[in-house]
Amino acid sequence: MSNRGEDLESQVAELQAAVDGLTEELVETKERVRQLEETTDALEADESEPEGQTTAEQQAQARGAERRDAEFVAEGDDGAEEAAAEEEESDDDDGDDIIVA
Repeated sequence: MSNRGEDLESQVAELQAAVDGLTEELVETKERVRQLEETTDALEADESEPEGQTTAEQQAQARGAERRDAEFVAEGDDGAEEAAAEEEESDDDDGDDIIVA
């Protein structure tokens, strides 16, 4: 029976080593998560400070577009509404169009 006792002691030692290794990894992971959270909080604080640019301007700048494009995006769908209104006006003609079949 001593052989069985030695096997069990060996298994316990292996399991203890595994637990110790996992505990160390968990501590390292927690430290890394804490560092990432601090970095994220700092970046979010920097982003929340207004820089005088609209979100559309920031996006345009990030993709290298001109300011004119950013202004168009910042205006929203106003341009689309104006185009739709112009199209409606052109559809309201007097019906003088000649259709050739």
